[in-house]
Amino acid sequence: MNKEVILQHLGLKDYKETWDYQEALFKSILDIKIKNRREQLSIATPNYFLFVEHPHVYTLGKSGNIDNLLIDETQLEAKGATFYKINRGGDITYHGPGQIVGYPILDLDNFFTDIHKYLRFLEEIVILTLADYGLKAERSDGETGVWLDVGTPFARKICAMGVRASRWVTMHGFALNINADLGYFDLMIPCGIKDKAVTSLNVELGKKEISIKEVQQKILDNFEKLFEATFIKEKTEI
Repeated sequence: MNKEVILQHLGLKDYKETWDYQEALFKSILDIKIKNRREQLSIATPNYFLFVEHPHVYTLGKSGNIDNLLIDETQLEAKGATFYKINRGGDITYHGPGQIVGYPILDLDNFFTDIHKYLRFLEEIVILTLADYGLKAERSDGETGVWLDVGTPFARKICAMGVRASRWVTMHGFALNINADLGYFDLMIPCGIKDKAVTSLNVELGKKEISIKEVQQKILDNFEKLFEATFIKEKTEI
């Protein structure tokens, strides 16, 4: 099993461009696995972890409802935002500047073959990271992602998640609000969940801005511990 993970910081990148790049990495891992099985080989499969920020964009998962986007194409353009239907699970999600978006593209055969456990590990990474800032983040039964004040009238989501997997290879991932413009969340029903608020780390801490790099490093540290992985750092332009 290969537990090394190639880390790539992509900076601010268009959503579709990054999606295509994810698909290429995803396919390259699948191709190795198919070749190994067909030819009875044991070529090690790589793992990747992409950090990226996106310009304003709304994405709708394959089980989502388009009615959860509350603005039309003209209004999207006026807001400087784009929209895509994509192949992850989940409903509608917003990405934009001030978010940490993480895309683990892993061969789970290198770690464990359990999608439920994988999702819980992603949530736990965010929960542990937020604990470093004094926040008690939690899971919410029946709702993906990471939340604050679960079970109260003040429940609010701070991190959205949605993944795709095939032959135990994953793509897509999580979006953690750090310095996000929360006004963009008012233009949709986040993840199709009505009457629940959305928040950002800087709002919760009462600060104008939080260091993205600092939070990224905490995420990586927690990922390495939970997945018993080692990161190989690599900066890539796509």
